[in-house]
Amino acid sequence: MTVRATARGQARTSLDGARVDVLVCGASFAGLAVARELARSGAATEAGGARVLVLDRYEIGERATSACAAPTPWLHAMGVAGSIRCELPYMTFATPHGRVRYRLPWSWSAFDYRALCEGLWEQCGEAEFATATVEGGAGADGGDLEVRTDRGTLRAPLVVDALGWRRVLASPHYQPPDAPLSRGLEVHPHTGGQGDALDVWVDRSLVRRGYGWRVPAGDEARIGVGSYEPRHHVKAPTVRLAGRLDAEAVRFQGNWFPHRLRGAVEDGVFCVGDSAGHCFPLSGEGIRTAFYFGVACGRELAGVLAGRQDRDAALAQYAAFHDRHAGGFRRALALQRLIPALPPRVLTLLLRALSRQALVDRAFGWYLDQAHPSFAAGPMPHSRARREALLEAG
Repeated sequence: MTVRATARGQARTSLDGARVDVLVCGASFAGLAVARELARSGAATEAGGARVLVLDRYEIGERATSACAAPTPWLHAMGVAGSIRCELPYMTFATPHGRVRYRLPWSWSAFDYRALCEGLWEQCGEAEFATATVEGGAGADGGDLEVRTDRGTLRAPLVVDALGWRRVLASPHYQPPDAPLSRGLEVHPHTGGQGDALDVWVDRSLVRRGYGWRVPAGDEARIGVGSYEPRHHVKAPTVRLAGRLDAEAVRFQGNWFPHRLRGAVEDGVFCVGDSAGHCFPLSGEGIRTAFYFGVACGRELAGVLAGRQDRDAALAQYAAFHDRHAGGFRRALALQRLIPALPPRVLTLLLRALSRQALVDRAFGWYLDQAHPSFAAGPMPHSRARREALLEAG
């Protein structure tokens, strides 16, 4: 069981009545990407003068909730390449009728969650952090929004919900199994952590609607199962997959993750990452999209702090940016529904047909383009802007 590292005793003072310029609720991939972008803009620096506060119930980097692998170019773009534990230039896909191996046009990298989060936080300038459990929104006070926590109610004109699929600042909350959520569970044995491929199993004897995975991560392997149907439990298939791989089913870690976009804003709050449904359907990948939309949100907030726009304009701009990506998410969701319905032999033949390098490059190039790492460096280059226009056109 994870032990919370949080302020205790005299250190756990009241935050009630505190007012900041930007309140970021959630200190994982999305929330830290927002704070980092504010620092890059000059807003979260001593010279900038804006007070940015990040809240989370856990200390930064304390509690990982994912397989912790992301496209390598994104880790370099976010300045956290030092967290990489194993680079994976290949993917394998296995069914009961065969296995294919693809050389990707880019690589995945397994990373250390704590090292990555601490690396992001080091780039967050003068932003402040406090441990507190966010309990919900408490309405508005003039131009400020109020957020209720277990340490009191805080106020800010700019509020970000980066707290995950629960979307704590919204009402009503998502509740599994009725919400469009997938569920995943993995184990972390200290064996089988070497390799050059991210392995995927599509096997109905393992999970009827979903997939299994193995991510080599240096001194450990990350072996798990994800189900697109939230009513289907995944502990037993995770243990079975570990057994197939002669690995111990130890150090369990799991979570729900969304597979459908939600609105990017609600009641004046900016929603980023899983709270906005930014986890990509089919693959269940949510780390780079958390970075991507976190950067976009941070830029809109920076525009407010710099006086270039007001909050309403920033909300509208961020929502429009989010909506321009709906086409790619819809296509991935359609594949998520189609692939489990294909006869296994047909799926195997399809995977083999796609193994030509030109097709692999094209398919995985499209996939990366849905949230391209070049976006982290600054304003969109012309080619990326063109791709955005094509996305908007459907």
